[in-house]
Amino acid sequence: MLVIRPIRETDFDALMLCAEESGHGFTSLPVDETLIKGRIDHSVESFARNAQAPGMEGYLMVAEDTETGEVAGTTGIEAAIGLDNPFYSYHISKIVHHSRRLDVHNVVEVLTFGNNYTGATEICTLFLRPEFRQGLNGKLLSKCRFLMLAQFPEKFSDVIFAEMRGVSDEDGNSPFWAWLKEHFFSIDFTLADYLTGTGQKGFIADLMPKLPIYVSLLSEEAREVIGQVHEKTRPALRLLEKEGFTCRGYVDIFDAGPTVECLRQNIDSIRRSFTARVKIAEHSSAQDYLICNSDFENFRATATKVGVDEERNEVLISKEVAEALFVQDGDTVRLVSV
Repeated sequence: MLVIRPIRETDFDALMLCAEESGHGFTSLPVDETLIKGRIDHSVESFARNAQAPGMEGYLMVAEDTETGEVAGTTGIEAAIGLDNPFYSYHISKIVHHSRRLDVHNVVEVLTFGNNYTGATEICTLFLRPEFRQGLNGKLLSKCRFLMLAQFPEKFSDVIFAEMRGVSDEDGNSPFWAWLKEHFFSIDFTLADYLTGTGQKGFIADLMPKLPIYVSLLSEEAREVIGQVHEKTRPALRLLEKEGFTCRGYVDIFDAGPTVECLRQNIDSIRRSFTARVKIAEHSSAQDYLICNSDFENFRATATKVGVDEERNEVLISKEVAEALFVQDGDTVRLVSV
């Protein structure tokens, strides 16, 4: 059984392994020991802070195999983006070039540089190791964040978004970045991606073109990947789309991968989730649920079969599940069917 829990200092080696296995383009988890340790420390501090409003907290969690103790993957939430370091993105919009005298009417797309997601909550750092990509593990790792958002809404923004990895090849080369590099930068995509992941974003503001970029002026290869996701990211995108996330024209400034967003209260798993009291008992239910406890600092979530007694507002769970979630009879849990 996989259980989601807050990351600990002792998970350093496991998180480094996830960073190495995630490959190019996974900006939020670069292979950098100092950064990885910093993210772990920041998460430990954030969970202990008991914030009552979204701020600079970063909550990083891992999925642990309860039988082996092995870390299967990681997932995270940034409470409010852009409050300490600027968060940049491109917005795709249209402008009209029109001349009545010449009878010319052209609609063209432009990319505008900006910080429009400042203060929004980002769900991020989702990575499941290949050997664990089976059953409900992927859904658990992604949707456990929605249970947390639903159970502790005061800690997060009304707008929830996720950056999806854009198109790049096996060596980490991005067609979109290749065009930017040729005209504005002199560094490779992998280095730019790494610098951003380590918080060294000053070069973006220094070198990125401030005026809107006409999409028609980009190379054909760059135009084709705008708003497209990496093949390994398609399952994650489909899952978010089913939750109600949509792209409103924002893309990443490096690989042009789409940014998808949804109002917190409109996320499907949040709307369908409900709370119930725990009753530890054997049951014969065949219905799968994602379930979490109501203790933020000791947050736990898992995917399992439970029995739901709607009349008594009780959820029947096994002793094993109760122990994994740190709950007892009468405690309150939140759950959603999958």
